[in-house]
Amino acid sequence: MSAFVTGATGLIGRRLLDRMGDDVVLTSRNVQKARASIKRGRVIGWDGTSALAKDALEGVDTVFHLAGEPVAEGRWTEEKKRRIEESRVLGTRAIVDAMRERAVRPKVFVCASAVGIYGSRGNEVLTEESAPGDSFLAKVCSAWEREAEKAEELGVRVVRVRTGIVLAREGGALAAMTPLFRTGLAGKLGDGKQYMPWIHVDDIVALFAFAAAQPRVRGALNGSAPEPVTNAEFTKAMGEALHRPTFMTAPAFAMRLALGEKAEIVLASQRAVPAAALALDYAFTHVALGAALHDLLGK
Repeated sequence: MSAFVTGATGLIGRRLLDRMGDDVVLTSRNVQKARASIKRGRVIGWDGTSALAKDALEGVDTVFHLAGEPVAEGRWTEEKKRRIEESRVLGTRAIVDAMRERAVRPKVFVCASAVGIYGSRGNEVLTEESAPGDSFLAKVCSAWEREAEKAEELGVRVVRVRTGIVLAREGGALAAMTPLFRTGLAGKLGDGKQYMPWIHVDDIVALFAFAAAQPRVRGALNGSAPEPVTNAEFTKAMGEALHRPTFMTAPAFAMRLALGEKAEIVLASQRAVPAAALALDYAFTHVALGAALHDLLGK
C-alpha cells in the first residue's frame, strides 16, 4: 500500500502506520518533529487547511485523513469552534482538490468523521442510515463528510469512518479519565443515562485498514463497538476494572457551568451501532466493554 496519511502522529494514526511499510507520505505542521518521532516515510509540511503541495499525492493509492483540531482540548470559544470546523471542512476540501489535479488519482479515500454527526438522541439506536443531528458537532461532521464525498465524483472510493470514543492505554479519553477513577472519586456524569459509543483502539485501527483494503466498503461506517453502554454502565465497568468505588456524581448543570457548550461531548447520548461494518463481515475483537477495559487496564 502506498498511502498518504494526515494525523499520523495521533492516537489512531500511529497505530495505523504500524500496519504499513515505508511507502507512506505523512503531513505535519512541524516537519522536523514528525521526522524525529516517526522516522520513516516522506514527511511534508501542511497546516491542515491550505492547498497541498503539487506532488503530495504522487504515486499514492490510499489516502487516510485523520487530522483535525482537537475537540476535547480547551474551552469552546468562537475561535476554537472556527478551528474545529475549518480544520475538518477546509482540510478535507484541500485533499479532494489535490486529487482533482492528478491524472492518476488514489483508489480510495478513508476519511475520519465522528458519531457526533447524530447529535444527542437518547435511547434511539443509531445506524449509518440515521439522519444527522443539528448540534454544533453534528453540523461540523455533516459538512466534513460532504467535502469527502466529492471525491466520489473523481472516481475515488470514499469511506467515512464515524469514530466513537476510542479507548487506548496510551492516550485519548481513557488515559485522561483513568487517574481520577484510580482515586476513587469518579462517578457518573449527569444522570448517567446517556449512551457512550466506545471502541477499543485495536478495533478502530483495524476498521480503518479494513475500509481501505476491501473494495466493497464505501460510504459511512460507525466506528463503535457492537454493544454501546450508558455512562452509568461505563462508570461501573471502570470501577470494576480498577477495583475502585464509583459513587460520585457530576451533576449536568455543573458540567455545563464548567465546560460551557463543550459539555455536549460528555452529556450527549449516541446509541450508535456498527450496522454497516457487521453487514460487511468485519469481526470485532473487543465486543464487551468489561473485557476491553481489562485488556487495557488490567496489566
